[in-house]
Amino acid sequence: MIDDGVKGGVVVLEPQTSPATETSSEIEGGSEEMVQVARKKAKEREVSLTELQDNELVARFLAGNGLAFPELVRRYQSRLLNFIYRTIGDRDRAEDLVQETFIRVYRHLHRFDQTKKFSTWIYTIASNLAKNELRNRSRNPLVLFQTIKKNWEADHRPLQWEDPHYRPDDLFRKRHLRDTVEKAVEQLPEHHRVVFVLREMEGKTYEEISEITGVNLGTVKSRLNRARNNFAQIIAPMLR
Repeated sequence: MIDDGVKGGVVVLEPQTSPATETSSEIEGGSEEMVQVARKKAKEREVSLTELQDNELVARFLAGNGLAFPELVRRYQSRLLNFIYRTIGDRDRAEDLVQETFIRVYRHLHRFDQTKKFSTWIYTIASNLAKNELRNRSRNPLVLFQTIKKNWEADHRPLQWEDPHYRPDDLFRKRHLRDTVEKAVEQLPEHHRVVFVLREMEGKTYEEISEITGVNLGTVKSRLNRARNNFAQIIAPMLR
């Protein structure tokens, strides 16, 4: 028997459709499909930076996305300003230190261990700058607060200074309480003050405070416990 494709020992080739013989409609259809696929992929890449986690933004920036770093700045600028200001008591100087923090982050971001929390890393840098600022001061004793922001919203802090005996709209009373708190916190030693503000004002975990301050977990808990007790003893007579 002879194969269907072989006749008398001669191979018979079936006609093949070449790209050159494709109809214009087929070409247009293929091109349109390719465009749609390209648009879909582009859309997938265009995930809003605001929806990304910190470490994802770091990875995007290191991969060449220049818009990722400004998003990190947007997220942390106000938070770091509040933290440093509460630590050193000088708003103008705190703004300078926030800028210095971001400069250091920008320069050393390639060294950041992306398996760690970015917030802990950046707070560590800010904390070290604030500590250095306090050490460099010679004319005044170390203080946490010299003033409290007028627009400081108590609801945004883990530690609340509400007085149940007064109406919520009693602004005068609230301001008086904040002034009293300010005076009490001024008397805390620096090492107690730092853990106090990180925990009670910034809401950091013990583990995060340990990383930020560079002391072990047991020391963090011990200092915080002493800071709380000391603070309570200082403020009690002021509220009578």
